[in-house]
Amino acid sequence: MGFFDKIKQGLAKTKQAIGFHVKKLFKIGIFNDSFYDELTDILIAADVGAETTDEIIEELRKKISERTVTDEQGATECLKEVLRDILGDDKLELTPPTVITVVGVNGVGKTTTIGKLANLFTKQGKSVIVAAADTFRAAASEQLDIWANRAKVRIIKQQEGSDPGAVVFDAVCSAKSKGTDVVIVDTAGRLHNKKNLMEELKKISRVIDREYPEAQRINLLVLDATTGQNAVSQSEIFDEAIDLDGIVLTKLDGTAKGGIIFAVNSQQGLPVYFVGLGEGIDDLVPFDPDAFIDGIL
Repeated sequence: MGFFDKIKQGLAKTKQAIGFHVKKLFKIGIFNDSFYDELTDILIAADVGAETTDEIIEELRKKISERTVTDEQGATECLKEVLRDILGDDKLELTPPTVITVVGVNGVGKTTTIGKLANLFTKQGKSVIVAAADTFRAAASEQLDIWANRAKVRIIKQQEGSDPGAVVFDAVCSAKSKGTDVVIVDTAGRLHNKKNLMEELKKISRVIDREYPEAQRINLLVLDATTGQNAVSQSEIFDEAIDLDGIVLTKLDGTAKGGIIFAVNSQQGLPVYFVGLGEGIDDLVPFDPDAFIDGIL
């Protein structure tokens, strides 16, 4: 299956929630207050979020008015432009040596995402090592071990309950000695004790800063697309704990609420770098804003 076919298939539920309703609404060709109210309902139902929806509606009103649009095609193009402006053009550029710290609550697919990222970078010709620094969750390192084997990359781990900073130290030292391009660090995802989580992430960052100051640093948050607006609050919490650079959005194929991409990008200022469109190791793809918008409208 080609890239665009995968995107199209993965966004089928979101297209049903947004695209079909938008097309039906735009066909009427009457762009009055009633039209904008109905479009607002469609966007909010797809988890675009109230704040971001207001922003979209305001910009769309301007474009349609300025261009005196009176047809479905013209209005659709205006909406695409507004949505495209929100998503921006940010792409993740690796300049090895790179250390990627991956954060997220338990259950969002963080560990599997790390395995898929390792696979993706390996296919790009980069050498990768993963660090099992989630020493809190039972069997976390064993699960990561399975994905590391699938991706054919090395893994550094210690016993359950070990100091996460020590795991990261070992991984960084190993990467430096072997000239590894990318280190991907798994982390604990507990939120019930926010203070402990923040201190742990700060300690991991200090270890990397001290032992590998020359490395490019990237902090990625994994979000589950099916959680809707909870994703926004999760991004706020983790951004406090660690300075986030971007988002990996998983399970996009399993939700009709893919509009959460716009909410996170607009409200948090965080670009979506990768999206998960299935359970296979190759089902994590770099986010393409144009393909995404074409896939939902």
